[in-house]
Amino acid sequence: MNEFNNLNIRVDKTLKNNAESVLDEFGISMTTAITMFLKQVVREQGIPFDLHLEKPNAETIAAMNEFYEMKKHPEKYKKYNSFAEVLAEVENDV
Repeated sequence: MNEFNNLNIRVDKTLKNNAESVLDEFGISMTTAITMFLKQVVREQGIPFDLHLEKPNAETIAAMNEFYEMKKHPEKYKKYNSFAEVLAEVENDV
C-alpha cells in the first residue's frame, strides 16, 4: 500500500493557470502531471529534459568585450549629447 505525502509549491499565478489550461486539454490534473514529472526524474536519475545555459555567439561576445573596454576607457571613445546627434552622424555616413 502506498503512503502519500503532500507537496506544497509556490508558483506564479499566471504560470499555474496557463499550465492548468494545457493540462485540461490532456484531461489530466496538476497532481497527475507533477507525479509524472517526478516519476521521470526517478526513472532517468535526473531532470527529464535538457538543461543548458545559453552561450553567446562570437559576435555577441565581441560586442560584450567592446562594451567592457568602453566602460574601462571611456576617454578613448566619442561622446554624444543626444540621440539626434548620433542619428545625424549615422545619416551623414550613408
